[in-house]
Amino acid sequence: MRIVRDRVYGEVDLSASAAELNRLAGAVAGGEGLLRSTAGPGGEHLAGVEVTKGAGPGVRIRLDASRGILVISGDEAARAVLADNLRAMAAAGDGGHLHLDHFPGHPYLAEGSVPLVVNSPHGGMPAR
Repeated sequence: MRIVRDRVYGEVDLSASAAELNRLAGAVAGGEGLLRSTAGPGGEHLAGVEVTKGAGPGVRIRLDASRGILVISGDEAARAVLADNLRAMAAAGDGGHLHLDHFPGHPYLAEGSVPLVVNSPHGGMPAR
């Protein structure tokens, strides 16, 4: 798993294998876990992703700059939706990416969430 912060666009870019995305999805669904990045921390690379349970409503994605960790927390229902989306990206055999950007009325992302791009392990844009 590679997690890179883009200071220009204010988003985080996550690239992972299908197995890593499925492990992340399991942690998100369960509300706990720490997954380490394969790229060492430093520069714009983050050390990993930590998942915690939260009161909600919704899922909040934030940066813990002091630890170099992306933190995902939220209520069970919202985490379940995010976990399903992560599993779908892991299974998307034709590539693509998932943009997680909060907007007013977003079905599961909480206001203040850091924008996150999750890349398909199969790269590129889908052929559909």
